[in-house]
Amino acid sequence: MGGIGVRAMTAADWPAVGEIYAEGIASGDATFETSVPSWETWDASHVPAHRFVAVGDDDPARVLGWAACSAVSSRCVYAGVLESSVYVAAAAQRRGVGSALMRALVTSTEADGVWSLQAGVFPENVASLALHERHGFRTIGRRERMGRHGDTWRDVVLLERRSGVVGV
Repeated sequence: MGGIGVRAMTAADWPAVGEIYAEGIASGDATFETSVPSWETWDASHVPAHRFVAVGDDDPARVLGWAACSAVSSRCVYAGVLESSVYVAAAAQRRGVGSALMRALVTSTEADGVWSLQAGVFPENVASLALHERHGFRTIGRRERMGRHGDTWRDVVLLERRSGVVGV
C-alpha cells in the first residue's frame, strides 16, 4: 500500500463506510451496536464538518477507514465537546490509517473551536486505546458494566483529549 490520503466523507462513501463499520461490529470489541444503521440515521447523529475517510494514494476510490464526531449534549455549554469514532478496515490496520484519521479529526475540530474530544472504548480494544493515547487522549476512568453487549455486561474506558489551542 502506498501513502494515505484523508478527505471529507460524502454520502457516496456510505457503502464502504458501512462495510468497515460492519467489520467493527463483527469484531465484538468496537461498539455496542449490533447492526449498521441506514445512512439517514447515521447522518442525523454525526456532525457534518467532522467526517473523514482515509483512502490509499494508489487507489483513491478504496476507503480504508473513517472517522466522525457526534455531539455529547445539546446543551450550549457542551458545544465544544464532541465524541469521536475511528474505524479502520481490517485489511488496512497497522498501516497508519487510524493516525491519519485522528490527525484530521483533531485539526478539524480545533479549527472549529472544539476544546474536548472524548471517546468510549472497550478495554479489550487495545489497538484503539493505544491509538487514542498516541494522539493525546488520557484515560478519565472506567465505566463498569456500562451496557449489555449481547448477554455480557461490558466496561467502557472513557478517554478525553483536551485541545492545547482551544479553551486554554
